[in-house]
Amino acid sequence: MIAIIDYNAGNLASVARAVAHLGFACTVTHDPEMIRRAERIIFPGVGAAGAAMDSLRRLGIDAVLRERSACGTPLLGICLGSQVILEHSDENDTPCLGLLAGRARAFPAAMRSPDGTPLKIPHMGWNRIGRRRDHPLFEGIGPEDEFYFVHSFYPVPEHPEEVLGVTGHGVEFASVIGRGRLVATQFHLEKSGRPGLRMLRNFCAGFGGERPC
Repeated sequence: MIAIIDYNAGNLASVARAVAHLGFACTVTHDPEMIRRAERIIFPGVGAAGAAMDSLRRLGIDAVLRERSACGTPLLGICLGSQVILEHSDENDTPCLGLLAGRARAFPAAMRSPDGTPLKIPHMGWNRIGRRRDHPLFEGIGPEDEFYFVHSFYPVPEHPEEVLGVTGHGVEFASVIGRGRLVATQFHLEKSGRPGLRMLRNFCAGFGGERPC
């Protein structure tokens, strides 16, 4: 069973529909024990880091995520989930989960494209991914494939080897990050058409092997 974490951060139904469409059993839950027993965990989210972390702590999910990540349960963060897996977010000056070293930062104000056109924040729309590391998540994904973004903050891992893919919007930022069986995308897989569903399938069907605990 795949657990899709419900921590009052929205966007859960569309993720669950996408996973079910791909033929995988899933449940939307905020029950720590159900999350602990899950074979895989999807950690989506939209909204603010401070409110998200408040909900995770109140529900006792923060400790379960740290435990299961340390034990090797495959875990996929999506959008806000790619930011709060880091140690800190500049949004609301929020201490986060610390599954990876690093922090989420805001896009700089008054950014411009190379031709001088002002760039909007939040970054919203379709963009490509520049692959930096090989990873099973990228199986079947081509260099021309595009993914859907909506965000004002972005992840900045401390260790460069944990940056798997990058995207440009005024600055080049990490759009896919991870280590081992923990992986996260700043873009919305469930809203990214065929390429997004392919990545989601890669997570749901891959990352196998025995867990250490």
